[in-house]
Amino acid sequence: MTTAPLPDAATDNWVDRHAPQKLKPWLKLGRFDRPIGTWLLLLPGWQGIVLAMLQTGRGFGWYEAWLIVGFAVGAALMRGAGCAVNDIVDRDFDAQVARTASRPIPSGQISPKQAAAFVIGICLVSLCILLTMNLMAVLLGFLSLFLVAAYPFMKRITWWPQAWLGLTFNWGALLGFAGASVVAPLAMAGFVSPAALALYIGGLFWTLGYDTIYALQDIEDDVMAGVKSSARRLGAKVKQGVAVFYVLAALMAGVAGYLAELGPLYWIGLCAYAAHFAWQVWRLQPENGHLALRLFKSNREAGLILLAAIALSGLHL
Repeated sequence: MTTAPLPDAATDNWVDRHAPQKLKPWLKLGRFDRPIGTWLLLLPGWQGIVLAMLQTGRGFGWYEAWLIVGFAVGAALMRGAGCAVNDIVDRDFDAQVARTASRPIPSGQISPKQAAAFVIGICLVSLCILLTMNLMAVLLGFLSLFLVAAYPFMKRITWWPQAWLGLTFNWGALLGFAGASVVAPLAMAGFVSPAALALYIGGLFWTLGYDTIYALQDIEDDVMAGVKSSARRLGAKVKQGVAVFYVLAALMAGVAGYLAELGPLYWIGLCAYAAHFAWQVWRLQPENGHLALRLFKSNREAGLILLAAIALSGLHL
């Protein structure tokens, strides 16, 4: 097992620098010290919201503003809940990996029962946010719990846990679209369009790409611990695999734009989105874990590019 922590386990974050000592383990349990995961969970939701506004022809009102804020809070909370569930299930694996051995559960700072209570509390707050949306969005929100709960077990049964993460992390594209399609809490309405489904599928391939890059950090420890990943499965062809995933992500984003009849500015933005992917693949060095983390984090910018492309597509040139 390697002894030097990779930068993802570094202590130069706002929690280590500023949070009260008693709160640090809880904030780290929910990964509030590492906001990139929240961004990657949030951005598909925002994309779905904006896409629904364009397809329904509605303007930006108080309800839409609430959806933007509510999704941001909900993404932070549910990402925290998902990370805690993952840590409860993976506590024995995490203890064997240099990057994760210092996490609150494997290091003994928080017990599995305390972590379970943390998850329940977060989910209750998230439920209050969800109940402000229409019935379709509420149903989709409950269905997402199955994806979150099953994810920690995927690395034990498949070489492609990153694909399941893609199903989970991009669920917000469907939820956001459904939530913005009808402005009425718990109304017996709401829908998901084919364009939103294409956006969701594109997000799945996007996640396959960036989480395969992320998994390169742990590949040696994963071999020793017996943990499966797409990075291990692809082996020497990992760079080509990431390229294929990103091509499919860009193509499905194009399908979403075509089905939604988005304007010319969308296609300009889509080219920038694809160019960002090409840059990641060009820079990728599978043996360099530090660079892998930087490229992984750059996917916040990729998601923001696609969000801007959708939003600007409503402008007339």
